[in-house]
Amino acid sequence: MGSEHHHNGVPSAAVKTPEIKFTNLFINGSFRPAVSGKTFDTVDPRTEGVIACIAEGDQEDVDLAVRAARDAFDNGPWPRLPANERRRILMKFADLIDEHVEELAILDTIDAGKLYHFAKASDIPGAAQVIRYFAGAADKIHGATLKMSGEMHGYTLREPIGVVGVIIPWNFPMQMFVMKVGAALAAGCTVVVKPAEQTPLSALYCAHLGKLAGIPDGALNVVTGYGHTAGHAVASHMGIDKVAFTGSTQVGRLIMEAAAKSNLKAVSLELGGKSPFIVFDDVDIDTFSHLALVANLYNKGEICVAGSRVFVQEGIYDKFVDKLVEKAKTWVVGDPFDPKVAQGPQVNKKQYEKVLWFIEQGKKEGAKLLTGGKPCGGGKGYYIEPTIFVDVQDDMTIAKEEIFGPVMSVLKFKTMEEVIKRANATKYGLAAGVMTNNLNIAHTVSRSIKAGTVWINCYFAFDDDLPFGGYKMSGFGKDMGLEGLNGYLQTKSVVVPIHNSAWL
Repeated sequence: MGSEHHHNGVPSAAVKTPEIKFTNLFINGSFRPAVSGKTFDTVDPRTEGVIACIAEGDQEDVDLAVRAARDAFDNGPWPRLPANERRRILMKFADLIDEHVEELAILDTIDAGKLYHFAKASDIPGAAQVIRYFAGAADKIHGATLKMSGEMHGYTLREPIGVVGVIIPWNFPMQMFVMKVGAALAAGCTVVVKPAEQTPLSALYCAHLGKLAGIPDGALNVVTGYGHTAGHAVASHMGIDKVAFTGSTQVGRLIMEAAAKSNLKAVSLELGGKSPFIVFDDVDIDTFSHLALVANLYNKGEICVAGSRVFVQEGIYDKFVDKLVEKAKTWVVGDPFDPKVAQGPQVNKKQYEKVLWFIEQGKKEGAKLLTGGKPCGGGKGYYIEPTIFVDVQDDMTIAKEEIFGPVMSVLKFKTMEEVIKRANATKYGLAAGVMTNNLNIAHTVSRSIKAGTVWINCYFAFDDDLPFGGYKMSGFGKDMGLEGLNGYLQTKSVVVPIHNSAWL
């Protein structure tokens, strides 16, 4: 059936790829090569060709970046600026992101295979808005006055935690950068960012824009390199006070271990997911089959909250599956610069091969492949057809493990009680979708699902003010919202005696 999927190989000549301006590490306000002089290639997943050679930072470079960030925090202006001045600089940073929207969108398209027109219209402007959200909160960080039981005056201070190590993944390079860096800078922290080695380009460009905005030298540093070297150096560094990580559960364990073995630094982890997308039989099949498809194929399935376990109630199961297959066959896979395309290539060869391995496992373990399941694109680029499995059992690999690709498992259920139990039978707890017109079912299921975000009759409904993070092995700590900001602050209690007070 694979040949029925649309693949569009239209070349991207209409969009001019910019010269790659920034390929070196950004430390203490300037770009510099790695101490070792080593570089690594960043590859275009559309063509499998090398885009640029990027400086390969490791322990020595992280040491330099942490020294700069520590000096900027302990002695520099950033945490000592009036909060409204930090706000002004971050607002300028956001404006500069907007002014360079086209270039940033192109960088994430060629580096990550993201849809260019979507990045330009949504991802990059959305990243600027995240910075503005946290900028607006910078001068609204408040402690509390406490009612002490004796002749004491007590109050709390909300203080920046210090130097923050930020390690981000490759699936949403810009959004991941701003949601952690924006919050940390607004809190008054200084930052060392280790972007994913697969997608370093937009992080380096943002470092340049931050400098132009007036972020002081040392307050924002970017060290590109590999996870096992540069990433490990960040997680284990004695000079870093907190590490904020988004990525796989497997790497999250290593981050936590390194943090524990070094200086017991604070850790926040946003990790993997295997989110249930639950469809009750009282909903419109056409509307919610489309939403289920988007919940799996958006960003070529490379999204931690993909609704990759689609539970459909038995009364509409057959019709729902037929509609899913019909819609999947019209889903256009191809060059992400083409506005007609809905799905670009997987980020790199390793991820491409991993997704294809999961598809083979699904077939081997007895799931029925209804559509897709094969590479497409004519030999060049890491393109995979939208893939739908039915007759999936809860204990199959494709129903348990995070695939991070355009692969959907459809499972049948009878009762609400049954689906709650099955939806929760996972090590993950990142998100869930509940599709029903019954208010009682919506409330009962949303309160019963062990996940950090539950979407009712919608999916991927993110917002700057909406805290985002997981339960169970999907991690802990929040990004976004004021809870996201609070993750970069610590509370100090201050007590002073008072004598002969007019009141207590």
